Amino acid sequence: MLLTTTEIDSIEDVTKEVSRWQQYIDDKIPVVLNFLLELAIALVILVVGGKIIKWVVRLFHAFLDRKGADVSVVQFLSSSLKAGLYFLLIVSLAMQMGLNQASVVAVIGSVGVGLGLALQGGMANLAGGVLILLVKPFRVGDYIVESSSKDEGTVSRIDMFYTTLHTIDNKKIVIPNGKLTNNSVTNITAMDLRQLDLRVGISYEDDLKRAKDVLERLMDQQVKKLDDKDSRVFVDELADSSVVLGCRFWVKTEDYWPVKWEMNEEIKCAFDEAGIKIPYNQLEVHVKKQ
Repeated sequence: MLLTTTEIDSIEDVTKEVSRWQQYIDDKIPVVLNFLLELAIALVILVVGGKIIKWVVRLFHAFLDRKGADVSVVQFLSSSLKAGLYFLLIVSLAMQMGLNQASVVAVIGSVGVGLGLALQGGMANLAGGVLILLVKPFRVGDYIVESSSKDEGTVSRIDMFYTTLHTIDNKKIVIPNGKLTNNSVTNITAMDLRQLDLRVGISYEDDLKRAKDVLERLMDQQVKKLDDKDSRVFVDELADSSVVLGCRFWVKTEDYWPVKWEMNEEIKCAFDEAGIKIPYNQLEVHVKKQ
């Protein structure tokens, strides 16, 4: 069967198109294979580099521990070293993928300017972390209260940008370091001893001397009271509806709350036994009959 001229031309066009596509594929296969090879090498570098970074950070952490460095210093420097090493790893990966050094420096500069403008708060937090590290207003294990939001808890970590607290009911609070350095922070456990200061009101009709004797007896019977420190019972205020008595003595910091709760209960029970009334707000309604 003979082909017409038109059919022959069509076949030749198809053959040429197939040849062009075949040539395109042949030209691109080495490029794709080279890219896949570079990608595989980059993934290997990423995995191996990540393991090396963890190993280096672990060794650095152990070195600081052996030198007796403070826990907060160890945590801060370890997190800083980890961030720096990962930054170098990313730069190495970029160069491995074909970016030249000048391009990498230009990209880093552009990204640095952009991040600096976008993360001004982050830079403030980083500076706050450095200040906390140098000034040491608190350390890991201290119980602190932040003044602005009244967040409080035991310091568990001090990182580059954030400080982590754990509350007594096992909640986790993460506070930016900048906030901690720009507001007042109360360190509850900074000192080994604390003064326990109790206030209790009695009725004006009750025997003041007897009430003071009861408080002195309870205070002297408290086994966790530090006898070498000053202690006293006193009249704190002549209030509108009660005579306010004060009871003040010293205890170890870790005993503060247990002793306070125990004393409050003992004072109420002892006053009940002695017939001493603790006034409370009451509303009296007088009805006049017409």
